[in-house]
Amino acid sequence: MAQQPTGRPLTGRTVLGITAAGFAVVIGANMALVWAALGSFPGLEVRNSYVASQGFDRERAAQRALGWTARVSYRPGRVTLVVLDRDGARVLPAAITASVGRATHMAQDRALAFAPGAGGLVAPARLEPGPWQVRIAATAADGTGFRQRLDLRVPQ
Repeated sequence: MAQQPTGRPLTGRTVLGITAAGFAVVIGANMALVWAALGSFPGLEVRNSYVASQGFDRERAAQRALGWTARVSYRPGRVTLVVLDRDGARVLPAAITASVGRATHMAQDRALAFAPGAGGLVAPARLEPGPWQVRIAATAADGTGFRQRLDLRVPQ
């Protein structure tokens, strides 16, 4: 004995409705992700890239002539920055400003107040686990600028 099907038959209209609903879910999810991405990071480095490019080569050559390299590390409650000259000797810049933040958004950006301390320049900071980026702008005794972005990973 063959069993009789129960319920409504699957029609073209029903298949169209299921397909349209599936596409609506996918498009809605994509739109939500685009909205979140655009709202969290403006993608702007400088307001006018042409003006910023005018002094780039000159500043890069002056910074390379300094021969400085920088390293950054984190221990709970403090960020340590070490600046070395081309001979590996520690350098104390004439002036330094720095900030720390996430690479993808600016909500957690904060300034760092470096001061000479044990192991280099030390700044108090409480950072959550994960990737961070330290942006430094220092000035040598002769007035030459030194800028660098350093990646910092805070372990769990």
